[in-house]
Amino acid sequence: MMNKERVQTLIADRFRNKVHKDRKIHNGYLLVHSEKTGIHLNIAEGVTGNIPANVNQPYYIASIGKLFTSVLVGILFEKGELSYEDRITQYLDDDLIHNLHVYKGIDYTGHITIKHLLNHTSGLHDYFGDKPKQVTPMLDQILSEPSHFWTPQEIVQWSKEHLKSHFPPGEGFHYSDTGYHILGLVIENITSMPFHKALEHYLFMPLGMNHSYLICYSEPLVKSDYPIASVYVGDVNVTQYRSLSADYAGGGIVATSEDLLIFMKALVIHEIIREDTFKKMQDWAKFSIGIDYGYGLMNFKTIPLLMPKKYNVWGNAGSTGSFMFYHPEIDAYFIGSLNQFGYHSKGIRIMFKMIDILSKCDNN
Repeated sequence: MMNKERVQTLIADRFRNKVHKDRKIHNGYLLVHSEKTGIHLNIAEGVTGNIPANVNQPYYIASIGKLFTSVLVGILFEKGELSYEDRITQYLDDDLIHNLHVYKGIDYTGHITIKHLLNHTSGLHDYFGDKPKQVTPMLDQILSEPSHFWTPQEIVQWSKEHLKSHFPPGEGFHYSDTGYHILGLVIENITSMPFHKALEHYLFMPLGMNHSYLICYSEPLVKSDYPIASVYVGDVNVTQYRSLSADYAGGGIVATSEDLLIFMKALVIHEIIREDTFKKMQDWAKFSIGIDYGYGLMNFKTIPLLMPKKYNVWGNAGSTGSFMFYHPEIDAYFIGSLNQFGYHSKGIRIMFKMIDILSKCDNN
């Protein structure tokens, strides 16, 4: 076992080494918070633009944002304004969803429920990950048309025109950013406010997440002293691309590590949604070996020889190497980002390494 000071030094050194060893990581952020050990470590390493990275800097959180969308749905569920079993046809324009989900010649659109979208069991295509046959993939379009503002309706239309559905609703798992765009539009329909305003009204303002906002759509409640951290696709800095508007309800939030900690703490103690609602969100589908996916939730579970019990965490992660997880057994939070697209697994591996170190801390 190690004392608190040694653990903090080891975590900081290990993270800084990881950032500096990988030339594709221009900046990295890590927050480790543990009530049990008394550790609160907030680290920023590297550069963003031409200034050193700062712990108070907001960064792009990518698919972590799906958990925010899911919690918004949970709030509306508790207010009696929707049910997880509701068909999406109740809330969306016929023109937008006409032939949205056609599989083997059958239109299954009318069978898609809100819960299908939340845990990626709808069978819908994924505008971000699926490869179209006739046109340029969406990520390439985002990079080649940086000034293009993508509305969620435009994304849904593009997706249904150029991509194929995968299975009837409820009969499998296929990760779908398109599905989360539809959830954002459902939230807008029910609340009669834009998605970014719903985030502010139901989450950012009540929780005091003053430096969080939806990229390309809004500004933080309190202007930060620091610019948004630079995010990259390979060697291309895409931070100012208006085309990042394509992420919307599937991952367009910008936040600081401390704001994300506020959100996760509120979720853990059932401050923003009730415990029974949170249990409903644990409607798990198999994401991959050792990982289940609920309503905006990733859950790492024990798999003998592959996934030890010490990595049992829940939260979410993004394609930029972003992560936001809670470890129930050691009552600890692990939050951060590497700000490089395609670094999903690297961000998670870094988090696991931090769990290894923290678990060796002497609590006495």
